[in-house]
Amino acid sequence: MTPRRRTLLISLLAIGLTILAVLTIVLSTAPRPGQSTATPSATRPPGTPTPGGSPTPPVSASPTAPAAGAYPWHTGIVSTTFWVGEIFDPNAADGSQVYSTYDSGWMESYGGCDGVRTADDCQTEVRTAANDYFPTQLAPKENPFYLDLPFDDLNDAQAFATRERVVPWAVQSAYAGSAGDDTVSLMKNRWVRIRSNGQTCYGQIEDAGPGQYHDAAYVFGADDARPANKKFNGAGMDVSPALNGCLRFSDINGENDTVDWQFVEAADVPPGPWTKIVTTSGVRP
Repeated sequence: MTPRRRTLLISLLAIGLTILAVLTIVLSTAPRPGQSTATPSATRPPGTPTPGGSPTPPVSASPTAPAAGAYPWHTGIVSTTFWVGEIFDPNAADGSQVYSTYDSGWMESYGGCDGVRTADDCQTEVRTAANDYFPTQLAPKENPFYLDLPFDDLNDAQAFATRERVVPWAVQSAYAGSAGDDTVSLMKNRWVRIRSNGQTCYGQIEDAGPGQYHDAAYVFGADDARPANKKFNGAGMDVSPALNGCLRFSDINGENDTVDWQFVEAADVPPGPWTKIVTTSGVRP
């Protein structure tokens, strides 16, 4: 064999070995029939599709108190008016405001009828800025800027059973050790910011309603859900006469006014007539 032919054969052999090596690498990395090329689910971000097409569920987190201003707004909510001492249906279990779900002696704790006392009744009245929307015939012992929302975390079994999971501030140190304790409410005295008719006012939760008592999706949801209640024009809140006046409602006892509202921390409540008297009393069985 001549030197030139030997050199040619060696070159061809080298090329053949290179091609074989490349084919070996390609075949070893190619997916086998039925093998998925998707990222393993262990490293897939929650919510992204799995090879079967279903999303992996996000990791559930315990409720945490949002930063100031982070509580979601609830918009265009019908609000009716209620007041301490009102009896709107003596035959209904929730038809009297002589007591509240958090205070069996609410009228006594408040100081009396939050309105105009007649011979056998307690009626509401117009409130004005002239006296900071306070009642005209009573010096209240507790904050006249009060409201309710449809989540009774004490006397409604479903709300009580789920409150530690759905109430955002349940993890705050003020409520440490309160799980399962029906002498402690996570709702009573909490602050709410309310807007209507160009006004912004603040009030404290002192009762539950209207019409529903475990509507967590509406009360704590972040998607501006509508109230489950269908009574009273679908109202999702009751406000006191002081808030009625402060928000410039069109009717002192109607069901056509609407509000926007959000929870706020006490530290974020600005001074105003709503801070002249702040309710701090606990649950009164």
